[in-house]
Amino acid sequence: MKFIKSLTFFSIILWFQFNYSQDFSNLWEGHFSFYEVNDVCVGQNKIYGAAQNAILIYDPQTNQINTITTVQGLSGEDISTIYYSEISERLLIGYQSGLIEVYSDVDQSVLSVVDIVEKQNITSENKIINHFYEYDGLVYISTDYGISVYNLDQLEFGDTYFIGDNGSQISVKQTTIFNNEIYAACYYGNGIKKADLNNPNLIDYNQWQNIAYGSFLTISTFNDKVYSVKTDNSLLEIDGNAFSTVLNFEMLPLDGEISESNLIYTAANATYVYNENLQLVNSFQSSETSSDSFTSAIRLDDNVYIGTSDKGVIKVGINNITDYTEIRPSGPLENNIFKLDATTNTVWASFGEYTSALNPYPITSKGISYLYNDVWESLPYDSLFQASELNVITPNVFNPNQVFISSFFNGLLEINNFEPTILYNETNSGLESLILDSDPNYVDIRVSATEFDVNGLLWTLTSFVDQPLKSYNPISGNWQAYSFSDLIDPPSEENGFFDIEIDNNGTKWIGSYDNGLLAYNESVSNNPLRNINSSAQNVEAFTRFISLAIDNNNQLWIGTTKGLRVLYNTLGFYNDPSPTLSQIIILEDGIAKELLDDQIITDIEVDGSNNKWISTIDSGVFYFSSDGQTTIYHFTEDNSPLPSNTINDVSLDSDNGIVYIASNKGLLAFKAGGSKTEDTLEEAFVYPNPVRPEYNILGFNDLNDITKGVKVSGLTDNVNIKITDIEGNLVAEAQSNINLRSSNANYNFAIDGGTAVWNGKNLGNSVVRTGVYLILISDLDSFETKVLKVLIVR
Repeated sequence: MKFIKSLTFFSIILWFQFNYSQDFSNLWEGHFSFYEVNDVCVGQNKIYGAAQNAILIYDPQTNQINTITTVQGLSGEDISTIYYSEISERLLIGYQSGLIEVYSDVDQSVLSVVDIVEKQNITSENKIINHFYEYDGLVYISTDYGISVYNLDQLEFGDTYFIGDNGSQISVKQTTIFNNEIYAACYYGNGIKKADLNNPNLIDYNQWQNIAYGSFLTISTFNDKVYSVKTDNSLLEIDGNAFSTVLNFEMLPLDGEISESNLIYTAANATYVYNENLQLVNSFQSSETSSDSFTSAIRLDDNVYIGTSDKGVIKVGINNITDYTEIRPSGPLENNIFKLDATTNTVWASFGEYTSALNPYPITSKGISYLYNDVWESLPYDSLFQASELNVITPNVFNPNQVFISSFFNGLLEINNFEPTILYNETNSGLESLILDSDPNYVDIRVSATEFDVNGLLWTLTSFVDQPLKSYNPISGNWQAYSFSDLIDPPSEENGFFDIEIDNNGTKWIGSYDNGLLAYNESVSNNPLRNINSSAQNVEAFTRFISLAIDNNNQLWIGTTKGLRVLYNTLGFYNDPSPTLSQIIILEDGIAKELLDDQIITDIEVDGSNNKWISTIDSGVFYFSSDGQTTIYHFTEDNSPLPSNTINDVSLDSDNGIVYIASNKGLLAFKAGGSKTEDTLEEAFVYPNPVRPEYNILGFNDLNDITKGVKVSGLTDNVNIKITDIEGNLVAEAQSNINLRSSNANYNFAIDGGTAVWNGKNLGNSVVRTGVYLILISDLDSFETKVLKVLIVR
């Protein structure tokens, strides 16, 4: 039996030079997946592995892993190949889009090369970078349009060769050079072509000779011979214009590398290592019981490193075929996270998904990932009672170790202390399956949103059933169902639901597929189920109500497929004969415009300052003031480390002031700095304390950088804070909801929810001197007070 050791590492951050319109690099942290590695290479006695859109760097001498991600300057696009140049000490990263990025080991910088991306005469599907081959200071870049030459010393492009018939664009998978001739392995029946490297006119397709016919995937110069893999599973040896078959593979190799005097070929299920005489040194097989497949392989010293589709990089001794070690930075199972929850001391991520039409097909069977104590762990699908399409994650507010995860196909999963406990379905709970007239035995329980109320009841929504709203008591085990038949016809394709929020009155607000915004309150005796779904109520036709959030003023913020709406009077909803949703109107260059007009809004989250984080399907993520009139941040792939503008979900860690943003290409964490407010000042504290000279955190002007300044945390909702020196002289002062950290007023001292930030400057705008300073906190509602001390050493 194969023995696999799991060697998972923290990602050790490398700092790179890159430019965004605003530099927030020190406030971001990437949580990318490294399970799928599509290419590996060796450089400076280290292993480089290319994941979907990030790079891992493994040092075999120290067992240390570093990563290069969008936080350090990568684009976030899909990587197709990598190559390390020992001469220039640079890593070349090729992308499916044609983008090339050059990472320098010398100054740890990332240079983006966009020449191929911007070529107008090449279609986008032909721009993929297939392979890099270095020779005499030049890199020959194989693409699906031909070959381009890049000068590594000057960091600029030379000629481009279109070598198909009549100068057409053809797919070149790899190139190599032997006896001063360049060989190209071409795909789609275009054979192997070669040309004299000294020919000054290689841009003329007539100068390229076709020496073999068929489709070829690799070509390598090895031990003074040229070898190429043909798609009929044969390995050809090329001698001038002649070629012969030297062996046949059981499965077609997709990658070929020269490494440590070995010729290494990698197929989906095996890696083959040959010596200089083309004798098989060893072969390594992928697991017969796993879905993993091999993608590429190289050798360093006595070990072979194999890129895989779902285990990262595996390390195995050259003479050992049983003892595999997995090499992978800590990260979630996949980059495309569908739903998040960071409201407890654990970040949960799910990967099931359904469309805006509430269609989960094709059914995906994936596990769950969670971040706990700074390490990512995963629960495999087989351990989750085979619950598919897992989506919304809801920890029990009274027992954070108990977590419920909705399945949009199988019901509701309960996890306790990170162990799957039970899957609630039609056989053991109040949940019910939709009914198909054509198949009475068909079971499909589409649970989407879940939410706990203040009494500890878990409320669930199930689409396409007669009683979609249900409550569950985790203590007693009792279920109760509520029918919507008074308002909605019996189950139909339109009887679907996205989200649920519960306000201070106990009203359940429900976002629906085709019935607008619904409200249900079982304590209302007269017509407890109502909705807003007409043009007179500011609801356009075919609007889907996807995301809901109750803010700190008990106002309901609503994200739809047509933009943003707000229901301001939730408390008076049942007394209002014609409740109406409102747009937020802002002034832009003096012109009145609707905020987020026509945007598809995927999530809304409210922080401790009542500000709103709003994610969109194609415009990134926004951070608005409490009333929506001020845009504090707008993060996109162009001005931040976000790898995509498609944001699936957002969740707030209100204890630590961290915003987790799930895009379809990776998870990012932004240190926003605010926190939730507390009920009392009992736990208020100041940090860092003492403030030492080496901290270098005083005197800055932008309080939005939470890594700087003196912080006071554990504040209540409405406080006044005075800072004085030891003699009682006022140094700084701030008040909740007035001195807002997110404002443009350039305060020296400001408050964000339960956290205040002071930049160490006094009323005269000078950095204070060494000494002890008193922090006098007064709750303006309860009149509770607290005094803290902080020592500043300069």
